Amino acid sequence: MVATGLDMLLRDTGRFRNRKIGLIANQTSVTPELQYSWAILKEKGLHIQRIFSPEHGLFATEQDQIAVGCQPDLGCELISLYGDSADTLLPDRTRLDDLDLILFDIQDVGSRYYTYVNTLALFMEVLSGKETEIMVLDRPNPLGGSIVEGPMLNMEFKSFVGIFPIPVRHGLTAGELALLYRDFKKLDLNLTVMKMEGWNRSMLFAETDLPWIPPSPNMPTFATAEVYPGMCLFEGLNISEGRGSTTPFQLSGAPFINPEELARQCRKYGLEGVLFRPTWFKPTFHKFSGEVIGGIWLQVTDSSRFRSFATGVAMTAAIQEIYGDRLRFLSGVYEFNDTIPAFDLLAGNSTIRSSIESRDNTATLLASWQQEEIHFQHLKQQFHLYD
Repeated sequence: MVATGLDMLLRDTGRFRNRKIGLIANQTSVTPELQYSWAILKEKGLHIQRIFSPEHGLFATEQDQIAVGCQPDLGCELISLYGDSADTLLPDRTRLDDLDLILFDIQDVGSRYYTYVNTLALFMEVLSGKETEIMVLDRPNPLGGSIVEGPMLNMEFKSFVGIFPIPVRHGLTAGELALLYRDFKKLDLNLTVMKMEGWNRSMLFAETDLPWIPPSPNMPTFATAEVYPGMCLFEGLNISEGRGSTTPFQLSGAPFINPEELARQCRKYGLEGVLFRPTWFKPTFHKFSGEVIGGIWLQVTDSSRFRSFATGVAMTAAIQEIYGDRLRFLSGVYEFNDTIPAFDLLAGNSTIRSSIESRDNTATLLASWQQEEIHFQHLKQQFHLYD
C-alpha cells in the first residue's frame, strides 16, 4: 500500500508539536484506516489552530459553484475558501498571521480544472514573501504520473478552473504541482513537500490500495475521474454532463440527441480504449432535471490507450456535426468569470471551440495539441519527486 504524505508525517509528529498549524483539508484528508487528518493530528498532540475548506466544503456537501455556508463544529475555527465572490477564494491574510505552518492535505484527481490544487496555488501566492511554511502532504495522482494530454493553458484564459500553466491531464501530484508553480511564478516561498512512499508514476489509483473517498459530490468513483478530463468540457455546453445521475461524466446527453445516431458518429473517429454505449437517462437535478434524455455512456476498456480530453472534444464535434442548430456553447458566469465562455476557460483557449463551430477536420483538431504534450512531458520531469 502507498503511504501518503499524511501517513509519513504521522510517523514523526514530534517536531511539529510546537507549531501553530493551519490545515487545508476536506473529507479526503484521511489515513488508510479512514481517520480524518484533523482528528489524528490532534490525537498526536499537534495544535490545529484553523482549518480551511475548499470548494464544496469540508465534507463536500455543496454542489459545484455553490457558496459554502454553515459547516460542522470541529472544535476549532473553520474557514471556507469558496463563497459567493472571487475574493473568497483567497485566504484573509489576517487569518494567517498567527500561523507558522500551513498543511495542504487534499486528494486531487489529475485534471487542470479541478479546483483544489488551484486553491493551493492561490494560497501559495498569498504566502509569498512571508516566513510561514507551507507543506504539501502529497497524495497520488489517480490517473498516474506518466500520461499527459491536452493543450497547455493559454494564460489569457486563466481562471479558477485554470491557474497552472499545464495541459488538461498533467501527470503530476499536488506536491509536484506546487514545485512547478513556485518556479513559474518565482514565488518567495517556504515550501516543503512531504513525499509519499511506495508510489510510482505508472500507478493508477486502484493500484495504490488506498480507499477512494469521493473528493467532490460528482466524483463518486475512480471511473468518474478517468473520464473527467474530457467530459468536464460539457459543463460549457447545453448538454448534460450527467450531474443529477449516479454516474456523472460517464453519462452525457440532451433532449435533442438520438443516442444511436450520436454513438455511430463518435465511433467514426477511431478513438482507442473506449466504447460509446447509446442510452437514455433522467437527471434528478441540474440540466434537464426530471426529463428523460438521450445520450452516451462512456465505457473505458483500456486505460493505457484511452485519451479522455480527445474523447470529450470528439464528442463535442460529433454533436456539432449532427445537431449544430441546437448545440450551444454557454455564456454567463462560470467560476466567477463572466467574460469568457466556460468551454474556453476549460479548454484553456478559444481555438478548440472555434474549430468545432467551423466544423474543421476532427482528426486534425485532435492532433493539434500533440506538440504541446511533448513539450510538457519534457518540462515536467524537473519537478518529478517519484520514479
